[in-house]
Amino acid sequence: MPDGSVHAGTVFLAAAVDHPRMSIGDYTYASAHEPPADWAARLAPYLYEFSPERLVIGKFCQIADGVTFITASANHRYDGISSFPFAVFGGGPVAGRPSMPDAGPDTIIGNDVWIGQGARVLPGARIGDGVIIGAGAVVSGHVPAYSVVAGNPAKVMRSRFDPADVTTLLEIAWWSWPIDQVLAHEHLIVGGDVAGLAAVARDEPVPRQ
Repeated sequence: MPDGSVHAGTVFLAAAVDHPRMSIGDYTYASAHEPPADWAARLAPYLYEFSPERLVIGKFCQIADGVTFITASANHRYDGISSFPFAVFGGGPVAGRPSMPDAGPDTIIGNDVWIGQGARVLPGARIGDGVIIGAGAVVSGHVPAYSVVAGNPAKVMRSRFDPADVTTLLEIAWWSWPIDQVLAHEHLIVGGDVAGLAAVARDEPVPRQ
């Protein structure tokens, strides 16, 4: 914390997670009422070091207690008679066994996404920048940038901005600014003045990070 104290239940994930199949942007944090010893396993319990898929999370995301990413390695085959994973329980090598599903898609979370308490993000979800996911939502498929989704299955409830402003915000991509510039314009980034933020991006161009 700014005063030097430690809040054990909240971590910047890029510093707390070392997993070969996870990529997490700067300043993205997760919170837990009971901090886990292994944040990667808590958030994505089916993403193994040998999994073919990835979990990619952008910058400045906010992940509440109880959020789970159900990645593709959790899947069973369900296109035949039985979905039972015989290969997992012996009978020879796992590789190439007919009871193992094909490799599944990556799960991609954009920048500045707020995922509410207890939400579940399903395999292959593509969550756009600036999305807000309601508590307990079960999310799959593509979620458009700057939308608010809730429910099971999650549905888009509304857009946070009109389409022109969404386009502008995606062009600005404030999350790629140096942190000093982000903090200097905090009032605009958390406010609703899209034109003001666009003026900053025009008048103070900086290399993207």
